[in-house]
Amino acid sequence: MKPTRITIPDSLKSDLPQTRFGKILGATPVVMAVVATMLAGLASSEMTRAQYVRSLGAQQQSKAGDQWSFFQAKRVRSAIQRNSADMLQTLADVRQLDPAGFAQQIERWPAAAEAGPAALVKQQALTLVKSPVGRQALELLQKGELPAQPAGATALEGAMKAAVEGVENSIPDAEMRALLTQVSDASLEAALKASREQVLAFDVATKPVNQVIDQLDALLARQSAWRPADEVAAVPAGPSANRHFMAARLRYAASRYEWEARLNQTIANLYELQVRKSNIKAEHHHKRSQQFFFGMLAAQAGVIMSTFAMAARKRNLLWSLAAGAGLLAVAFAIYVYLYV
Repeated sequence: MKPTRITIPDSLKSDLPQTRFGKILGATPVVMAVVATMLAGLASSEMTRAQYVRSLGAQQQSKAGDQWSFFQAKRVRSAIQRNSADMLQTLADVRQLDPAGFAQQIERWPAAAEAGPAALVKQQALTLVKSPVGRQALELLQKGELPAQPAGATALEGAMKAAVEGVENSIPDAEMRALLTQVSDASLEAALKASREQVLAFDVATKPVNQVIDQLDALLARQSAWRPADEVAAVPAGPSANRHFMAARLRYAASRYEWEARLNQTIANLYELQVRKSNIKAEHHHKRSQQFFFGMLAAQAGVIMSTFAMAARKRNLLWSLAAGAGLLAVAFAIYVYLYV
């Protein structure tokens, strides 16, 4: 049995020329539909990315807000401590703390009994001031300095420093965008990591000294509360030394809070840079989404035009316009994806 041959009627053959160009024109509606679907997907993808980056920027803004809150709280604490020290120095005779004289004053504390609470407080205070950390704390109070910081402090330079100054000075968005294009995400994340590590290093360096100072302050308060008036008169140097210690502690706390506030300010500024970079990225993705959407419209216009051409059987002009619209849509999409 011979196989049946399928022949295309001449009427159908006449609809399209049986050439390569004719076959390309015949596939135009399908190609344009595929291109339109692809561009619609790209537009939706870019819009999703824009929404994600906006959400990320909101999270970064929340982190920046937390750091600004820490900065303000610590600046207020620093001001309160400094004002208290100034008031104390104005109302009383306050001099530079003498570590040796302070230790001698503690040794002169009277104790009603060897095992009583007053004797225990005296022993604890002597143990603290004679310990290595206690001697370091008293020396720092005497000099009005903070503990030595480890190497590797965060130093903002170049474009990042200029961008931070731009945030502080509220420069226009166009200038800010030009500065942020020179700051990479990797360098910004590295600066944030270094700043957070610096905060942790500062806490580690100051924690032992802070604990000793707080313990000595608590012991001084307990000892002063237990001493009757006749014992205070018998040891006139005691209250004066207590005042010297209190004034030194207040100034040390003011310097510590001020330093911590500056560290939080640096982190907050870096988060602000991240927020602005996220906003710029979101705008970029939103713009790409719009342009892909316009390309999709052009491709769909090609589909419509080619459909009308098939319906009207006026292929020479309308099908050429459909193919041209499709090629323009593809070229525009490639341009947006690569260069915009």
